[in-house]
Amino acid sequence: MEKKIRQQLRFYGRVQGVGFRYTAQHAAYSLGLTGWVLNDYDGSVLMEVQGTKEKILKMIEMLENGVFIEIDSIDKTELPVLEYESSFHIKD
Repeated sequence: MEKKIRQQLRFYGRVQGVGFRYTAQHAAYSLGLTGWVLNDYDGSVLMEVQGTKEKILKMIEMLENGVFIEIDSIDKTELPVLEYESSFHIKD
């Protein structure tokens, strides 16, 4: 069984106003990932996501294939796993 990890991801590009957060939530549910996503004040999207590295990479691939989403770059930071977390949600 692959080890669970947690990453903070900051997405830059055309990522607000294009259904990014809803696409992320759908992808997370379909892949069994937990965490959250929000639109940040600077036009980027901030996400914390938890699951296997393989599934997180698959989620990013699903986002990159979004119809109106254009990701220019992603900043990644490794974080400690939150054992109690059980869902993925959109933060306002």
